[in-house]
Amino acid sequence: MWRVVQDAGAVTARRPGPHAFRRIGTGTRLAFPQGTIFGAPWIELGDHCVVGAEVTLTAGMMPDLELGPEPVLTLGNGVVLGRGSHVVADARVHIGDDVFFGPYCYVTSTNHSYDDPAVPIGKQWPRSAPVEIGPGCWLGHGAVVLPGARLGRNVVVAAGSVVRGEVPDHAVVAGSPARVVRRWEPGTGWQPPLRTPAPVPVPDGVTPEQLVALGELTRGADGPGAGTLGSGVE
Repeated sequence: MWRVVQDAGAVTARRPGPHAFRRIGTGTRLAFPQGTIFGAPWIELGDHCVVGAEVTLTAGMMPDLELGPEPVLTLGNGVVLGRGSHVVADARVHIGDDVFFGPYCYVTSTNHSYDDPAVPIGKQWPRSAPVEIGPGCWLGHGAVVLPGARLGRNVVVAAGSVVRGEVPDHAVVAGSPARVVRRWEPGTGWQPPLRTPAPVPVPDGVTPEQLVALGELTRGADGPGAGTLGSGVE
């Protein structure tokens, strides 16, 4: 019986239900139950998209606003949005072809401001900036993309990462805030992962000044690890 309900409640181009989307492409399907959807006349969904259950798609800060002649939220062809994801487009959000979201990702073009410490943050006027996610990207479970972010082509966002700013093509980013940990370069291929040097243990009774002096003495020495003690302290 549940499968019958799921099929009957799915949204497609032939069965848009109550949602007057600007466009629903051929083969695109929004699974039942849908999450919050408003501003549908300013939302374009490309061909052969898969939108999981309980996914939120919104254009505008609130329902029933007039948002002008251009689309605000655009999904390219072949986009997959995992269960429980949210795409909140106050300013323009564009998601390119063949972008895959894991479950519970969050993309927004609007965030709260914090200009007056005496006023509750939720009551302060938000700030907006367009978001663009290039074709072929993959966002892992729980990834967050903040206003103004621009992801290049074929970018991987690790699970739980928080992305802001610009991310180059063919990069792997991780962390909060997300940083590039690996990148593919034309002609040279994959570059090695960025590594943070391990902290240098400090022997008992040795002062930082003595360690710096020792590092200066060993900086030019031959052999593996030469000078690492000094550079680790400095």
